[in-house]
Amino acid sequence: MSDQGEPTQTAVLPPLVLDRNSPVPLHFQVSQHLEQVITSGQIPPGTLFTSEIELGERLGVSRPTMRRAMQQLVDKGLVVRRRGIGTRVVRPKVKRPMELTSLFDDLKSGGQSPTTQVLALEEIDSDEALAAKLEVKPGEPVVRVVRLRSAAGRPIAKMTNYLPTGLVDFDAETLEEQGLYALLRARGVQMHMATQVVGARQATASESRLLDEPRGSALLTMERTTYDDHGTVVEYGSHVYAASRYTFETSLMRS
Repeated sequence: MSDQGEPTQTAVLPPLVLDRNSPVPLHFQVSQHLEQVITSGQIPPGTLFTSEIELGERLGVSRPTMRRAMQQLVDKGLVVRRRGIGTRVVRPKVKRPMELTSLFDDLKSGGQSPTTQVLALEEIDSDEALAAKLEVKPGEPVVRVVRLRSAAGRPIAKMTNYLPTGLVDFDAETLEEQGLYALLRARGVQMHMATQVVGARQATASESRLLDEPRGSALLTMERTTYDDHGTVVEYGSHVYAASRYTFETSLMRS
């Protein structure tokens, strides 16, 4: 028995044919394959994976590639790593089917008329933390976009986004008229998935002034990394929302 009360067995993986000529990274191909066999029930909860070295040899990929693929499964809550035990499949956590939309899209579809003030649109050199988020080399130039989004004449959110330079061919004026995701879609970017973390904290003095909130007011925070259909990061966003005027709504379904 596993430490979660599930019967223990060793994973038997269906064959995987990797497309080494595809622009889709190998680690993404492997993680998608493993996610499919886990969520379909082919590999049930409690199943123990062999070591990453053995898995890599069986699937024909290097250990770093295998480790990266397994980390994506860990991040999605599909497997857990236990020292001295190994990597085990777990029952998926409750999923919140939040649509991959922008605040601009949400406000517009809700019948409001969003307005945007671009506070910054500049090229910067990525530090190590930002490079890791965008999966680029440290020091590589990226574009930083800072916007103030309002509705009904009141500010709602300060949004900071970072994008690869090759995806930015718009100016501040265009960005004030259209949503960021709409501009990316217009240039052919197919946004496939995102990882998102929602939290809360108190506003700083500058954030309070910008959002027209009392100092120390509650803010909702959101960090999102968005990937295209090739598994490539297309943007990383760090946003703060005035909690008095904005909430995140999710639908929870029993599986």
